[in-house]
Amino acid sequence: MNQITPVVKQLLIVNVIIFLAANFFMPILKDYLPLYYFENPAFQFWQPITHMFMHGSIPHILFNMFALYSFGSVLEQIWGGKKFVLFYILCGLGAAILHTAVNYWQFHDGLNTLLLNGIKENEVIQTLNQSMINNGWQQFLSPSKLDSFASSYLSVAVGASGAIYGLLVAFAFMFPNAGLALLFIPVPIKAKYFVPGVLVLDLVLGFNGAAIFGSGGTGIAHFAHIGGALVGFLLMWFWKKKQFDQFRWDK
Repeated sequence: MNQITPVVKQLLIVNVIIFLAANFFMPILKDYLPLYYFENPAFQFWQPITHMFMHGSIPHILFNMFALYSFGSVLEQIWGGKKFVLFYILCGLGAAILHTAVNYWQFHDGLNTLLLNGIKENEVIQTLNQSMINNGWQQFLSPSKLDSFASSYLSVAVGASGAIYGLLVAFAFMFPNAGLALLFIPVPIKAKYFVPGVLVLDLVLGFNGAAIFGSGGTGIAHFAHIGGALVGFLLMWFWKKKQFDQFRWDK
C-alpha cells in the first residue's frame, strides 16, 4: 500500500469534510460551491475551484478519493507537495474550462435555433432561470438537443474527477508499463494503453451522452474528464521538454 503523502492527506480530509458538511450539516453549500454555467445567475467566480471539492454521492467521493490516494501519493513523492498541488489544481481548472466551453456551444446552438424561429431571448432566459422549459420549444429542437440545451444552462458540475484524470495521465507518462485494472477488467493493462483507452471511451460516451458506470449518461461530465486529462498531458509534455532542454549538451 502507498504511504499517504502530506498534500494528498490534506486533500482527502478537505473533500470528506466538505462532503459531510454539504450533505448533513450545511446543505446551503450545494447552492454555492458547485460549478454553474457562467451565464447562469447562480455562477460565482470561486466555483471553478470549489466544485473540485464537492461530490454528489458516496460512491462518487469514494472512487475519486481512492484514485487520489492511489496515484496522487506516488506523484507527490516524486514531485514534492508544491508541484503536485499546482498540477492538481490546474488539471481541475482545465476540466472546468472544457466543460464550460462544451456547455456554451450546446446552449447557444439551441438558443440560436429558437431565436431563428421567433422565440425571444429574454423569454427563454426567464423560463430557464425558473428551472423550467417551454414545451413549445420541442417544435424546433429534437429531444436530445433540447435536453443538451437546457441541461447546459441549468446543470452543475461537482467532483475531483477532472483533476484525477490529470493524475492518471501523469502516472501513465511516468510509469507507462505499470499494470492498471478496472473492477470489471480483472486482467491488469499497462498504463500506456489503459489511460488512452479510458480517455477514448470517455470521449465517445461524451458525444453519445452515455456513462461508463451505470445506465444512462445524465450527470456524467465526460468533457470535464477530457479537459483535466488534456491539461495533465500538456503539463507533463512541457515539464519533460523543459527538463530535456535543461540538460542538452549542445545548447
